[in-house]
Amino acid sequence: MSRTKLNVLLVDDDSIYQFIARKTLEATGLAAKINVCSNGEEAYRFLEDNQENVNELPDVILLDVNMPVMNGWEFLHAFKNLQSPAIKHIPIFLVTSSVNDADINYSQQFSNVQDYIVKPLVKEKLCVILNSVFVHH
Repeated sequence: MSRTKLNVLLVDDDSIYQFIARKTLEATGLAAKINVCSNGEEAYRFLEDNQENVNELPDVILLDVNMPVMNGWEFLHAFKNLQSPAIKHIPIFLVTSSVNDADINYSQQFSNVQDYIVKPLVKEKLCVILNSVFVHH
């Protein structure tokens, strides 16, 4: 991988969490660009619009589960339909306040979902996530 930092797509409807997550991502020193979407539909449109623009596509997606308009599960189902080869290999980390075992088990049916993380997402965990993405690039 030629880049030393990652493009991150943060998908979460909570503006306070967006702010904290952005600051935490910046503090890792591993994020080159952070795009923020407030729901799954916005994130899907962003990916769809940039399917052919690899430089704009995220290297990793941090996805909340419970959001209005299009929640994380609906996004994951829609994500499967995006055809771009570059999009198909974007790792997704679910970052949610849900500790429901059914949610954790359900997340395992999606091949792009790498991990299920319960909020809050601390800097150390973010570093582990982002470094794991570097390894797999």
